[in-house]
Amino acid sequence: MEAVTDFLDAVSAFVWGPAMLVLLLGTGLYLTIGLRGMPIRRLGYGFRRLWAGRKEREDEPGEITPFQALTTSLSATIGTGNIAGVATAITLGGPGAVFWMWVTALVGMATKYAEAVLAVKYRETDENGRYVGGPMYYIKNGLGSRWAWLGTLFAVFAMVAAFGIGNTVQANSVADVVQSNLAAPAWLTGVILAGLVFLVIIGGIRRIARVAERLVPTMAALYVLGGLLIIGGNIAGVPAALGQIVTDAFTGTAATGGFAGAAIWGAIRFGVARGIFSNEAGLGSAPIAHAAARTHNPVRQGTVAMLGTFLDTIVVCTITALTIVLTGVWSSGETGASLTSMAFGEGLPGGNWIVTLGMVLFAFTTIVAWSYYGERCAAFLFGAQVVTPYRYVWVVLLFIGAVAELGVVWTIADILNALMAIPNLIGLLALSGTVFAITRRYFALGGSLSEEPQGTA
Repeated sequence: MEAVTDFLDAVSAFVWGPAMLVLLLGTGLYLTIGLRGMPIRRLGYGFRRLWAGRKEREDEPGEITPFQALTTSLSATIGTGNIAGVATAITLGGPGAVFWMWVTALVGMATKYAEAVLAVKYRETDENGRYVGGPMYYIKNGLGSRWAWLGTLFAVFAMVAAFGIGNTVQANSVADVVQSNLAAPAWLTGVILAGLVFLVIIGGIRRIARVAERLVPTMAALYVLGGLLIIGGNIAGVPAALGQIVTDAFTGTAATGGFAGAAIWGAIRFGVARGIFSNEAGLGSAPIAHAAARTHNPVRQGTVAMLGTFLDTIVVCTITALTIVLTGVWSSGETGASLTSMAFGEGLPGGNWIVTLGMVLFAFTTIVAWSYYGERCAAFLFGAQVVTPYRYVWVVLLFIGAVAELGVVWTIADILNALMAIPNLIGLLALSGTVFAITRRYFALGGSLSEEPQGTA
């Protein structure tokens, strides 16, 4: 087993090497510059579009409301990445890793915006008349038949990656935190989780969206409130904590306590990797949900989509990071969800129960959202008939993930994230001119463009 672990660690280190970090951050920076900082400048506009998109509009094409599309994509991102992922990043890369998570998020807003714009513009209707889209479609329809293989490559990687980032990792983290707080065996957690997930995913995207729009805002508000109470109780230490995060990002931290990686490179590598795991900007997963939104206009959904990265990493991950640093538990030797649970329990009476409940509900919604991402990729490759078998396999692997070793599961998830990101980022760069043109046209008309031609298929 040790040989397998060493091999996976080597592969992860390779795929998350300098080339991947340059591709991820470089793509986000390029899109941010090309959009003239629009995702940051128009953040308020995005929130207004989100509020307006709460209501069902039967006169617009799509399957779910813009609000449901965002909560579905948020349900896939606000989860173990915010709770266990932040803790793991700090353990492996030091507090400075949080700074690089912030950088990833700021440029990732432009990436997420571009993904959603292209997903809506180049979406199709499947054999059942439902709107479907994502990187495999905007690569195929936007770049033409010569690049269809790249879209296929994304679909293959994403279909398999879903079992890591959206399935086994989630189940593993839930089993870990439940066992820590309730002493429940991992196998029991796996059985219950698998049964509940099946009841939701069997209803498809509309049932998933209805669950997400109720659970995600409620649980996010509870988690954020708990974190803010801890931060408020330690408000005098916040400037020093923020200073430590920024300083360590450029100087590294001495290898003490639970640190496994202390150099600047460790902070950058684990900060970016966990940042992407948290907000998924560049992976190509979120646009699969946004492609199903009821809207005539790609830009409108893009401005809603970019909020996901801001809320996920700039807001929720920062709260998690500050609670861990302020309570001083980051050098305890704990890692993952257990570390965050310890921080909340240390800073707030009964705070560990917020993390326990948050882990369970966040991971649950992440699992059901990622099941949709995976099945859409499987359907793209093999047709709609593969969806039902895929769902059964999904449920079985949930149980396996619950009893697997945390380190190995995280490493595999890191590798698969990189593999699915590469085709998507290439597609985004190749189609960036389209994104820039659509955006300029929309805002030149005062954001009043009611319709943008969609699809080429």
